[in-house]
Amino acid sequence: MPRIARGAIPSPNIWNAPQVYELENRAVDPQGAADAAMRELRPWAGATVLDIGCGTGFHLPVLAAEAAHVIGVEPHGDLAGLARRRCADLAHVTVHAATAQDLPLPDASVDVAMARWAYFFGPGCEPGLRELSRVVRRGGAAFVIDLDATRGSFGRWFSRTVPSYSAREVETFWDRQGWLRRPLDLTMTFERRTDLEAVLRIEFAPDVAEQAIAETSGLEIFYPNVLRWRYF
Repeated sequence: MPRIARGAIPSPNIWNAPQVYELENRAVDPQGAADAAMRELRPWAGATVLDIGCGTGFHLPVLAAEAAHVIGVEPHGDLAGLARRRCADLAHVTVHAATAQDLPLPDASVDVAMARWAYFFGPGCEPGLRELSRVVRRGGAAFVIDLDATRGSFGRWFSRTVPSYSAREVETFWDRQGWLRRPLDLTMTFERRTDLEAVLRIEFAPDVAEQAIAETSGLEIFYPNVLRWRYF
């Protein structure tokens, strides 16, 4: 059985199908628009960067190319192990098996924190946001990148898969927390049709996934996102 940190919220796509999720990571945002938007708001060259919900560590080497120290936090112990192996040759990368609401870091020790596709639920994230307030230094910033369920076919497929999700409640939550937002028009671009179909099948309920496959021609999917951020 995998080791799961106490209090972790399950992430069925990557937890159940990490190899397929790797294909998804490779496909998302080939232009690097998300990283460019975050760098514009708070560069991380020479900084200490925290990646919350880092999974298998896909983004850690890219962050490590500029940052002085990169810390990955992942509640699924087996995925955290894969992230450590991925970064074994990078001495300035550290990976912890832990949750967002119990970060194993000292106070005021991080310059830039980010969570990609790990915080879209909004209400209920308050303990994790309190931890950000504890670990991010004055002058630092935190970023959250998530799906925009109000736009595009991807948002419609997500809403059908998770009918309890309320985009309005999520927006209200982040507004109350004082976070800013910017839309991100990302794409997923695949090399093979079979990879695209496999990713849709881990992201959506079976019937929704088959509809999404039928509606999608070619190798590209529009992937509407939201970048949220807060300065400290």
